[in-house]
Amino acid sequence: MKRSAGSHIMPVSNRRSELLKRRLDQFTRALPGLEKGDVRALHLARVASRRLRALLPVLQLEPDTARKISRRLRKVTTRLGAVRELDALLLVIDELQVSRRDRGAALARVGVRVSKARDQARKRLTTRLRVAEMWRLASKLGKLAGELGAAEQASSKTTARSWRWAVDARVASRASSLSVAIHDAGGVYLPERLHVVRVSLKKLRYAFELSVELGGKTDGALRALKRGQDLLGRMHDLQVLIDRGRQVQASLAPPNVTVWRELDALLLSLDDDCRRLHARYMRVRDTLTALTDTLSARPHAAPARAQAARRAG
Repeated sequence: MKRSAGSHIMPVSNRRSELLKRRLDQFTRALPGLEKGDVRALHLARVASRRLRALLPVLQLEPDTARKISRRLRKVTTRLGAVRELDALLLVIDELQVSRRDRGAALARVGVRVSKARDQARKRLTTRLRVAEMWRLASKLGKLAGELGAAEQASSKTTARSWRWAVDARVASRASSLSVAIHDAGGVYLPERLHVVRVSLKKLRYAFELSVELGGKTDGALRALKRGQDLLGRMHDLQVLIDRGRQVQASLAPPNVTVWRELDALLLSLDDDCRRLHARYMRVRDTLTALTDTLSARPHAAPARAQAARRAG
C-alpha cells in the first residue's frame, strides 16, 4: 500500500492567492467525507492540511496571523494523523492477509489490537477536533485568500520576486535539512533515523511542489522525491506493525508458546521486508543526496535567503 497522495502538479501560477485557493479547495472537498468517517477523506484532509502548512510560511503574512493559523493547521494535521496511521496500518494488515496467508493467525491477532486502537483514536478525534472547527478554519483561510488577491492587484514586480525568493529559500532550507538527515542516518538500518529522513523528505516534496507551480522545472525531481517517500513510508508502516506485534507478544496472558511463535515468525518476516526496503533505499540515496545538493544551492535562493527565511518564520 502506498501512503503518498500521488502526483500533485497544479497549473503554473505566480499568485499567492491562487496557490492558497487550490490547497484550500483540496481541504474543503475532503471535509464532507471526513464527517461521515470515510478513511480516504481523512487521508486527503490530512495531506491537504500538510500542503497548507507548507505554503503558509512563504505567504509573507503578518507574524501574528501566520502564527495563529499555523497553530490551528498543526492541530488538524496532528489529530488526523493519530487516526490515519492506524488506518494505514489496518490496510497493510489486510494486504498481508492476502500475500502472507501462512501468517494469517498472527496478523489477525495484531489486527484486532490495531482495530481497537483505531476505534479509540476516532472517538478521541470527534471530541478533540470537530469538523465544524475545520470548516471555520477553512472560512478563515478563504477570507485570507481574498485579502491576498486584493493586495496582489496593486503589488509590484519586486513583491512578486520577493515571493518567489521566499519559496526558493524554503526549498533550499528543506533540502539542506534532508541532506543532514540522510547523512545522519548512515548506511545501517536504524528506524528512528530513517523516520527523520522520511519526514524531511516529505517536507521538501511539499515545498518543491510550490516551486513547480511557480513555473520551476522538475527535471524528474518530484518523481525521485515521491519514490523515496514511498519506500520510506512502506518501511515505516512495516516497522510500526512490528512494534505493535511485539506489544501483542508481550501481553499474552496466559503465555501461549504456539501463539508466541506464530507472532515471532511474523515479526521476523516483516523485519526481513524492512531490510530489503532499506537496501532499495540505499540504491536511491545517492540520487536523493545529489538532488538536495542541487536544490540547496539554487541561484534564486541565494540573494534573499536570509531575508526570506526571516519573513517565512
